[in-house]
Amino acid sequence: MAIEIKAPAFPESIADGEVAAWHKAEGDAVARDELIVEIETDKVVLEVVAPADGVIAKIHVQTGETIQSEQLLAMLEPGQAAQSSTASSSKPVPEAAAKSAADAAPAADLLGPAARQLVEKHKLDISGITGSGKGGRITKEDILKHMSERPAAPEAAPAKPAAPADSVEERQVVGLSSERVERRVPMTRMRAKIAERLLDATLQTAMLSTFNEVNMAPVMALRSKYKDKFEKTHNGTRLGFMGFFVKAACEALKRFPAVNASIDGNDIVYHGYQDIGVAVSTKGGLVVPVLRDADFMSLADVEAAIHDMGLRARDNKLTIDDMTGGTFTLTNGGVFGSLLSTPILNPPQTGILGMHKIQDRPMAVDGQVVILPMMYLALTYDHRLIDGKTAVQFLVAVKDLIEDPARILLQL
Repeated sequence: MAIEIKAPAFPESIADGEVAAWHKAEGDAVARDELIVEIETDKVVLEVVAPADGVIAKIHVQTGETIQSEQLLAMLEPGQAAQSSTASSSKPVPEAAAKSAADAAPAADLLGPAARQLVEKHKLDISGITGSGKGGRITKEDILKHMSERPAAPEAAPAKPAAPADSVEERQVVGLSSERVERRVPMTRMRAKIAERLLDATLQTAMLSTFNEVNMAPVMALRSKYKDKFEKTHNGTRLGFMGFFVKAACEALKRFPAVNASIDGNDIVYHGYQDIGVAVSTKGGLVVPVLRDADFMSLADVEAAIHDMGLRARDNKLTIDDMTGGTFTLTNGGVFGSLLSTPILNPPQTGILGMHKIQDRPMAVDGQVVILPMMYLALTYDHRLIDGKTAVQFLVAVKDLIEDPARILLQL
């Protein structure tokens, strides 16, 4: 009996989704838990896997179509994967062709979306390409390298016009001139939602930013002294800077609850807990997974959770629940070299703390000029709820806690 393959159940915050990519076609054999199709929502890309071994009998929605929660996607005939393989092997196949197909199939399954587009466009044989991505996946860079290393075609052979190249790197590889090329592509659902939310935040909140700077020398000295022992004690968890800022933010939020509040219509909701969102950059856009009850987490727990969220964000493994809620957000543009910026609020939150690049600067200390590793901090807040005095005091509290990390432990 055929099995229905349906879209996941979407939470109330997500109205619908879009079929991003089918990894299997009708008639393809699949194994249990093998990836079949990816669904892109406003917040995350969801993976739909095979519920059992079998063959894809019918696909009901195509790539790019909008789907609803738990909508039927495809039908699976269970238990026929082996039969499909036997049937195909019963036909006589030349040895060379069989070897070529066997070599090419696994490589095709390992193609990333950008790499697959290049392969199809330039009709490439990928059987000899070794993927450098995770799990042996073949990346766009692998394809470009392969194209650049291919031997040139004989001059006497009639040249077939090359497919139009989409990037500067690709144009260089295929030998085209750097002409003025434009390429129009539809905005992804996630990017469109990010744009909508950012615009809404700008139009519907009274955003204002206040700045300060923090001496990172005490935290850097503490980290340098204990990082090896910390990593050994906590099963490989590395001691970074973000954990200190998360704990400092939690302590400051307890002192200034308005910064931890949200606006719901004409009501102010004061949260008696600290769920800290940590902005993470991915290929699809910025996502903000949330550390639940961060005030009760140890420094090691925070660092381990942030590392795990970063890996899952990179691999599109974050769930909708991972990014739902949050009472305050931290974003670190310093990892990309940003010296100063004004972060945008993540509604309905009323505050977001921006961290930046650590840079040696001359500072006056007790009448002497001293070179210190300094970081600019930016707090963007919703002036409808938070007064300037509160915002400045909150940021000073974070600064004081970072410059004397023992205060975090002692809650001083």
